[in-house]
Amino acid sequence: MQRRTINPWQWQEKLGFVQANEIAGAKRLVFCSGQVPVDSDGRPLHPGKMVEQIHQALDNLETVLAGAGLQLSDVVRLNYYTTDIPAFRKAEPELAKRLERSGCRPTSTLLGVAALYHPDILIEIEATAAV
Repeated sequence: MQRRTINPWQWQEKLGFVQANEIAGAKRLVFCSGQVPVDSDGRPLHPGKMVEQIHQALDNLETVLAGAGLQLSDVVRLNYYTTDIPAFRKAEPELAKRLERSGCRPTSTLLGVAALYHPDILIEIEATAAV
């Protein structure tokens, strides 16, 4: 597979995403359900703590990806759904560091939503991976 990043601007770099990923010759695409900050029994974790919830949701995403033999660096798109845009924006530097450490350079969309499946859940992260 070949990936070409398309970034006509640079402002998004500090936020941890790119404007486009062109994928050629991919053998597999994996579409992941939205991952939330829950434990292995589905119980919500870290109520009211956006940074911790983002890390837990990404931990859960990495577990799902590993089940497909993939890793975070294989992700080409992340969609974020949050009930608290200001808290997400404040947490973005931590998210960007985590993505950079893992070699993940996704395209992304951030959506503010009225509610997620449980009142303690602030963030849901949906991913697409390609190899």
